[in-house]
Amino acid sequence: MAVDVSPRKLVRRAPAEVAAFMFDPANDLRWTGGITASTPAQPGPLIEGATVERTARFLGRTFTYGYVVTRHEPDRLVELKVDRPFPMTVRYELEPHPDGTLVTIHATGAPGRFFGWATALMARKVRQSITADLDRLRRCLESG
Repeated sequence: MAVDVSPRKLVRRAPAEVAAFMFDPANDLRWTGGITASTPAQPGPLIEGATVERTARFLGRTFTYGYVVTRHEPDRLVELKVDRPFPMTVRYELEPHPDGTLVTIHATGAPGRFFGWATALMARKVRQSITADLDRLRRCLESG
């Protein structure tokens, strides 16, 4: 069984504005919950091949993990290959909307041995975490 979640929120800003903020690891601590450090290998927005190391807290555990950008479409999409807390692919997707931008974070992966027995719980926790991230993202961008 795999985790496959795709929470979505409307952000009342243009896709280019959302992408400029969301696709820049310098803003990770402002909108991504549980992150205590985010260190890109190179400064600036995420592009294909970019790598970032993060320190995070999830389900009561603190760990460091890395990700690599495997796909990038300016102002529309960034896809990340993540190694922890379990291997997954995370895709940030932006769609124009008459009132701003529909932002979707799609996360898929297989928890494996350590978390495998609790895949349903993991899916629920990942969904909750991403939904909270999208709420923070919206607040950051809509608060001016």
